[in-house]
Amino acid sequence: MKAGPSQEDIRRHNLGTLLRFVHLRGPASRATLAESLGLNRSTIMALTADLTAAGLVREELPRRPGRRAGRPSLVVRPESTRVYVLAFDVGVDRLAVARVGLGGEILDRRETTRSPGDPDGAELVNVLAGAARSLVRKAGRDAVCVGAALAFPGVVRRADHQIMFGPNLDVGDVPLGDSLSRRLGLGVPVAVCNDADLGALAEHERGAGVGCDDLIYLHGDVGVGGGIIVGGRLLGGQEGFGGEIGHMMVNPNGRPCACGARGCLETEVGERTLLAHAGRAERPGETGRDAVRAVVDAADRGDIVAREALHRVGNWLGFGVANLVNIFNPGMVVFGGTLRDIYLGSAAQVRSVLASSALAAPRERVKLRTSALGDDVTLVGAAEYAFAEVLADPLQVLARLREPATTT
Repeated sequence: MKAGPSQEDIRRHNLGTLLRFVHLRGPASRATLAESLGLNRSTIMALTADLTAAGLVREELPRRPGRRAGRPSLVVRPESTRVYVLAFDVGVDRLAVARVGLGGEILDRRETTRSPGDPDGAELVNVLAGAARSLVRKAGRDAVCVGAALAFPGVVRRADHQIMFGPNLDVGDVPLGDSLSRRLGLGVPVAVCNDADLGALAEHERGAGVGCDDLIYLHGDVGVGGGIIVGGRLLGGQEGFGGEIGHMMVNPNGRPCACGARGCLETEVGERTLLAHAGRAERPGETGRDAVRAVVDAADRGDIVAREALHRVGNWLGFGVANLVNIFNPGMVVFGGTLRDIYLGSAAQVRSVLASSALAAPRERVKLRTSALGDDVTLVGAAEYAFAEVLADPLQVLARLREPATTT
């Protein structure tokens, strides 16, 4: 017979569950925690005492005492400034690095634009490491970094976070995660993940998809990527390559794609195609999110060429969404990155194609939404991924990170 969980296993699980609750939901009273987690107050008191001693949370009197008689229930708050992660977002047209505190608060950040002609992977590591070190220096002396993750627009192998293919951003053979980890010297690995997967995670945990356990996130950043949440978990496939929605063929006679195929979703709805249809492809300096927004703004002002461009792109986007709805039966499809603006400018066309191309049963209740996290969606996703280990086993992670400091 298989033995059940030990008392220590249960305690570890409860510590992680409580920490995850205040991390995602924000400060909560002991009474609220007891009710929400289904634990008695003495257990909550013991758990919060352990987490407080570890420096992960603090307890304090409520800032707005209620009118109920008796002693108010203490409020448990995450130690946002003492416990943090580093989140990196590598886009085709920008780089962003943030120090994110427990609870999801962005404490500090650095951001810069980049162009396709910018330096290779080794120089990219130099830029990211320099920005991250400047953020770490601003942290308090008692602050501890518990994780780090990097969002990358390409195919990433889950087992070792190796970039296998970057159709719109080539970093050569440079192992971004390992190189960054060595340069930072914080004792935590830098996980590299597909940006759209992290966008799906962010929207599910903190954005438009909170409460929806079956959703698809579509992300635009020159190319198009996708992240799929099924039953509350990210769908990665055998090696983590799942969700390459941008390379789903929608037009067999369409434009050639960097992957070698023709008519992929990203070639029919991506930034370059939209700008070409709108007659703006050759305008110097007009690329990226601002260029896409300029087309949408022009269409809103009555520009016929811009409207037609959005109509054509929206048509193919509708076919792509219809295919996804038929296959996965999601409760929600969320559009982020440049696709957020493209969808806002072509929503009527997308919905029309969806209504005529998807099966009635799966499309009946699906919600189409734009990202609630805006341009920070993949950065937020990287932070959530980086927090995952400490949320699963808080005390063990902290003990491991602090061990060198206690033995010197």
